[in-house]
Amino acid sequence: MGVRQRRARAHSKTHIVAFAIAGFFAFLALLGATLLISVTVMVNNWLEDLPDYQSADAYLVPEPTTLYAADGSVIAEYYLQNRRTIDINEVSPFVLKATVDTEDIRFYQHDGVDPVGIARAVLVQLTGGSEGASTITQQLVRNTVLSEEQFDYSIRRKVREAYIAIQMEKTYTKDQILMMYLNTIYYGDSCYGIQAASIDYFNKNASDLTLAEAALLCGLPQAPSAYNPFENPDLAVRRRNIVLDRMFTAGDITQEEFDAAVATPLELNHGAFPDSIGRYPYFSDHVRSLLLEDFDYNTILQGGLQVYTTLDPSWQAAAEEAVHERLDYLGEPDLQSALVAIDNSNGYVKAMVGGRDYNVSQFNLATQARRQPGSSFKGITTVAALQLGMNPDIYINGNSPITLLDNWEVQNYGGVSYGYITFSTALAVSCNTVFCQIAETIGADKIVAAAKSLGIDVDLPAYPSITLGTVGVPPIQMAEAYSTIATGGIHREPCCITRIEDRNGNVVYEHTDEPAQAIDPGIAAVATEMLQGVCRSGGGADVLQWEFTANAPVAGKTGTTQEARDLWFVGFTPQITCAVWTGYIEEQTVYYWGSYGHPYSSSVMEFAGFLNRVLADVEWQDFPEPDTWPTYRDNSEWEFSATQTYVNTYGWNWYDDTTTDDSTETTEDGTETTDEWTETDGTETTDEWTEYDWSTEEDTSGDESW
Repeated sequence: MGVRQRRARAHSKTHIVAFAIAGFFAFLALLGATLLISVTVMVNNWLEDLPDYQSADAYLVPEPTTLYAADGSVIAEYYLQNRRTIDINEVSPFVLKATVDTEDIRFYQHDGVDPVGIARAVLVQLTGGSEGASTITQQLVRNTVLSEEQFDYSIRRKVREAYIAIQMEKTYTKDQILMMYLNTIYYGDSCYGIQAASIDYFNKNASDLTLAEAALLCGLPQAPSAYNPFENPDLAVRRRNIVLDRMFTAGDITQEEFDAAVATPLELNHGAFPDSIGRYPYFSDHVRSLLLEDFDYNTILQGGLQVYTTLDPSWQAAAEEAVHERLDYLGEPDLQSALVAIDNSNGYVKAMVGGRDYNVSQFNLATQARRQPGSSFKGITTVAALQLGMNPDIYINGNSPITLLDNWEVQNYGGVSYGYITFSTALAVSCNTVFCQIAETIGADKIVAAAKSLGIDVDLPAYPSITLGTVGVPPIQMAEAYSTIATGGIHREPCCITRIEDRNGNVVYEHTDEPAQAIDPGIAAVATEMLQGVCRSGGGADVLQWEFTANAPVAGKTGTTQEARDLWFVGFTPQITCAVWTGYIEEQTVYYWGSYGHPYSSSVMEFAGFLNRVLADVEWQDFPEPDTWPTYRDNSEWEFSATQTYVNTYGWNWYDDTTTDDSTETTEDGTETTDEWTETDGTETTDEWTEYDWSTEEDTSGDESW
């Protein structure tokens, strides 16, 4: 082989090696580019369906709905997670330092993801240790925006988490992110957020935590169950001391502070926030039912609403004292009472007792129970009759029993016969036979219409016996109806919520007073006068003459249903209307002291006990005075099925239920009348008369018996 050939072969070999090396690196570059493109495509795919991390709502966590009483005190909270959000000025500086030193020492240096922290975590892992690499920002993202993926341990989730963390740090300051984290993280024992943990473990606000206490709490998130100081105090203290060591190493506490905190014994003081039952459970439950009319269940339990209510703690205490004092006195352990008190000036429900013991029964008898109101419904019939022009002084047969139209037999309580009495007196003594005749005469539909205008919403069938309170009505609606009478005919819907704010303090509901003139002021004033008469002389309510000591006029009506199953009193002063019911949850006759129960020893006394307390220092106030009083139809225009018409035609003085008499009267128009009658027991009368009209020379005669 020649020189030229050997050189050519050697040269070709050299080029082959060079080409091979170049090809290898070209392949690596191509592979790298391909992998880069593939990874880029894959990462882009992972980031395509991200939640809206730019929205502030994305970082919201479940917050309790808080109920406030009228004086601003917290009465209940509804929640799924026990959490209370606070600001950075409401937390101890020790908490801020301990959290950063323990969870993310380079928190204030990185941009959401910490490469140094990742490298350190890898090194620790390779040497057999264990250390997380997630920053505080990444942990926050995991617990909020990506909460549905927090238990997905794939690379995909870590990439998504890191990306959002970087973007988040472009939007929020470090302090904002740190507080969002502190308000979000789980501290064990059902506590979410530093404020809830501080109350739970130490019964103090997060702003008041000592160094030792702050270090203990900040050590819990790593393993909340294992380090729970209630269950594992020794482990909790060890973890606390690790946190203190990291704070000392970071230069955030001195040697003296470290030594003192390590030497501090564990002193727990278990505290608690109000729960959904709260201090006034029947009222709280009722408010929740009202909220559900406008908000979904999740919003109520997690939306952080601030609900301001009408409940007055002093009124509520007076109501509970009055009810329990009387029930204890009656000595029947299963006997229940319900009470609702309304402020007449604005319709606010300021006290509510829904039963004897919420722990025994959660059924709210004040709002949910539909119990027959009995004769307390006669106040409604009174309004209806007055609206049609019936005079309170009209006379009606009040004997018992009587048979009305369609063979309807009616009798009075205890079978008492009252003889002929006025409409007003019939209300005072609660005469059934009079009110059933009134109901027949005016029409049951007029009673139903009056009830609706006064505020009763339940379905009321239009039959005459409705006047006896035969259809169940919740106490709150009876209070609403009587409050309309008390205010001069002005109706207001009972109000329990005055304002609702969202978690950011924006007002989403504000109560506005919307009074409506439901009945004529004159009608309301006359009905009030008649109901005042009840409290002076009749139906058991007259015990108020001695038991009611408040400096106020009082009006109202008792109600007792068949076999004393329901015992009512619905009454009012110019300031307050209060409905009280007493009975059993399962309908049955009320007995105490060996006989039938009666409102005068139960509901009336609870009414008096309550109002005596809340009006103890209140000055006298009169009921509203109307500009004009109502005018009435002539009494002779009314016809009642069991009442003689001549009683109201000729006047009461013309009638005497114990006298035999003959009389002749010549009237101005020349009519001469001779009346002869015999009255025996007041239940049967024979009247014979002769009338001669001189102008027509017409003579008529007749007789009538009943």
